[in-house]
Amino acid sequence: MIAVGSYFKIGPARLFVHLAVLLIVIIWLIPTLGIFVSALRDKDQIVVSGWWTSFVGSTQTVAVRLGTPDQQKQEGATYVISGNVLEGQTGRSVKAFGNRVQQPAAFEAGQTADLGDGESLLINSDGSYRYMKNAAFSPDERPRRIYVSVSAPPEFTLQNYNTVLTGEGIGQSFINSLTVTIPATIIPILIAAFAAYALSWMDFPGRALLIALVVGLIVVPLQMSLIPLLRLYNEVGNMLGQPSKTYPGIWLAHTAFGMPLAIFLLRAYIAGLPKEIIESARVDGASDFEIFTRIVLPLSFPALASFAIFQFLWVWNDLLVAMVFLGTDKDHIVLTGSLNALLGSRGGNWEILTASAFVTIIVPLLVFFGLQRYLVRGLLAGSVKGG
Repeated sequence: MIAVGSYFKIGPARLFVHLAVLLIVIIWLIPTLGIFVSALRDKDQIVVSGWWTSFVGSTQTVAVRLGTPDQQKQEGATYVISGNVLEGQTGRSVKAFGNRVQQPAAFEAGQTADLGDGESLLINSDGSYRYMKNAAFSPDERPRRIYVSVSAPPEFTLQNYNTVLTGEGIGQSFINSLTVTIPATIIPILIAAFAAYALSWMDFPGRALLIALVVGLIVVPLQMSLIPLLRLYNEVGNMLGQPSKTYPGIWLAHTAFGMPLAIFLLRAYIAGLPKEIIESARVDGASDFEIFTRIVLPLSFPALASFAIFQFLWVWNDLLVAMVFLGTDKDHIVLTGSLNALLGSRGGNWEILTASAFVTIIVPLLVFFGLQRYLVRGLLAGSVKGG
């Protein structure tokens, strides 16, 4: 075991890196935890308290009316109306009460409050109350309104997720996003892997020009090509008599947008593979296709996985390309589009928005943590070549 004191003897640069990583983890973890906890709370709890108080309960002020005059009973010279302000609410308790909205917690639970005009009120922590008066209550008198501070224990529910997945159309949008994202991640990787091998180990005229073209396409803004590509899709659709906003269309769009970066990253990795392996395979009579499928592809799995993370996250979180090339009808709208609609129509329903947001991030989290061990290896492997 390493002593605690020895940890602080590391160099300042390494200590700075550790602290920076810790800060990034905290910045990422706190909002994520907040979304997760808020999605498990009901609407009333979210309105009155922050998610960080959910583990110790919450307190909210509610307005209630006492019993009607026909419920009064005479006890000596005093007339009493009794009941319970927490009727039907289990696990809750009264902390304080008041008869004015400006002072809703003027009296503690268990304290008899003098309301004036010969009236007094006692509310216990269990919600039971005694509303007393030294004269009979008038039959025409309206039930008195009071304000009660109610303490609720920690309470969590899965109803928000049930509402989101069944009643808000998020379930269908979730399937639509998977339908878009999985092929749009696999297709560019397969094509880019072949292109990266050709640009790394095959000699043909114009190879250097193609490499320069790929690098140049990386810096082209996506928004510049949206309108020309959409016009091309519409013209092709009209020629074939088919609608242009289909799943194959958005697969091709995401493939085109992701291809330059995919080729650039995979070529850097594949070009760094040991030259001896490729030459030995050629001496043994292996074709380029056999070298690629049997040698290069298995050795390039870290690079493929690292790009798969980037492509999957980009396509999954995309809204602009999906709206342009797929549309926003209920049978094709992706998850980000549904969340955007919810934000506009249900802006005050935080329990619905947080549950929807967590449904959105759960899949990218699973993909990232499942492939993150290959991420650094795939990104850095092509930066240094051995002797």
